[in-house]
Amino acid sequence: MNLKLVFTDKEITPWSGMIFMKKLLNQTGIFTELIKRDLPEQGSNRGYDPIQLITSFMVSIWCGANRFEHLEVSRFDDVLRRIFGYKKMAGHKAYQRYFKQFTIATNQQVFTKVIQWFFEQIRLDNYTLFVDSTVLTRYGDQQGAKKGYNPQKPGRNSHHPLLAFVDECKMVANFWRRSGDAYTTNNFLSFLQDTINRLKGKKVSLLRADSGFYGKEIFDFIEQRDINYIIVARHYATIQRKVASLKSWFVLEDGLEVTATTYQSDTWDAP
Repeated sequence: MNLKLVFTDKEITPWSGMIFMKKLLNQTGIFTELIKRDLPEQGSNRGYDPIQLITSFMVSIWCGANRFEHLEVSRFDDVLRRIFGYKKMAGHKAYQRYFKQFTIATNQQVFTKVIQWFFEQIRLDNYTLFVDSTVLTRYGDQQGAKKGYNPQKPGRNSHHPLLAFVDECKMVANFWRRSGDAYTTNNFLSFLQDTINRLKGKKVSLLRADSGFYGKEIFDFIEQRDINYIIVARHYATIQRKVASLKSWFVLEDGLEVTATTYQSDTWDAP
């Protein structure tokens, strides 16, 4: 292979593909939507425009940033600055100062409307909604990080957020951060109601969840809203005996068989 080495005085960047992301953002109309929302205002005339901070924050993430210090990747790239038409790029401290102005109430007010707007653009209905929780290990002193269930780093502080995402369009519908010592179902019903509100005008045809969300209170909540659901059963002894007694199984492939049955717990009103 013949390689040609060339020197140039022109400014270059490994992120030239961001010009297509700029065109995508313009076409979606997200900037117009954000301007409508009551975003926190800067306390100083020297503060960066909130739309610029939000945009360059997304750009930095697309460029690989996963912590505030990494936001400098966009600050010192003059080609990126010119692609997005900014006079100068903000340092990572500017993002931290601005995002601290977002309270729980502000987040709820702004992002509920933005997410509703987003899903209104999708010409698709009858969603499959996945809900789950995860463990995010934290280092240092981060707000809300506490010791709890952490299989990867036992004893480490963590957050235990709830997530909901729509399978058909592979998009997150909701995310609630919780302290690391929160149980899986803590505030889940409020989270689920908030998620349904964010999907305003869309029908949730099927909800799927793992055994962490197995419980009568949750079943009743979903059934009252006429939503079909698949939730993994916890392997209580009664469930194990029920499964062990089943004889008719349909073989899908080696090691995978399915069957159907009904079951009614002593605390349930119906099977």
